[in-house]
Amino acid sequence: MSTVKIELRKDQIEKIHEFCDEFNNEHGELINVLHKTQQAFGYLPAEVQEVIADKMRLPVAKVYGVVTFYSFFTMIPKGEFPVSICTGTACYVRGAENVLSEFKKQLDIEVGETSADGRFSLSCLRCVGACGLAPVVLVGEKTYGRVAPDDVKEIIEEYRS
Repeated sequence: MSTVKIELRKDQIEKIHEFCDEFNNEHGELINVLHKTQQAFGYLPAEVQEVIADKMRLPVAKVYGVVTFYSFFTMIPKGEFPVSICTGTACYVRGAENVLSEFKKQLDIEVGETSADGRFSLSCLRCVGACGLAPVVLVGEKTYGRVAPDDVKEIIEEYRS
């Protein structure tokens, strides 16, 4: 997968600066700044990380290290409908791997990628706390329980229409 260089507009840079200022540019507030920025932009591309690093007087490597360490942060734009497959113990034992394989096949993407049309992105979660419904799939905020590979096409179609 190739990375695309994005050009930030002046208003976007100013917005990032606002987030940094809101937390007084304190190094210990980096995670809060990243959360707020990702909430606004949807993801944290290298160019956004560079602006944060510059404004907070931090090495870019430090910002990048935090972004890549925590699974919540993403450097890839998420799809309009983020699909998350729970791969916690209960879900895994009850076939989450097969459900995940079917989503990969149907959407023609790998975990961490976004479909060509920008509609779907695919990720895995450790546990969503709905073990009685295993295997569990989340599409945005909607939870699907006891999902079988045969259900995947129907779930996707629900969001395509």
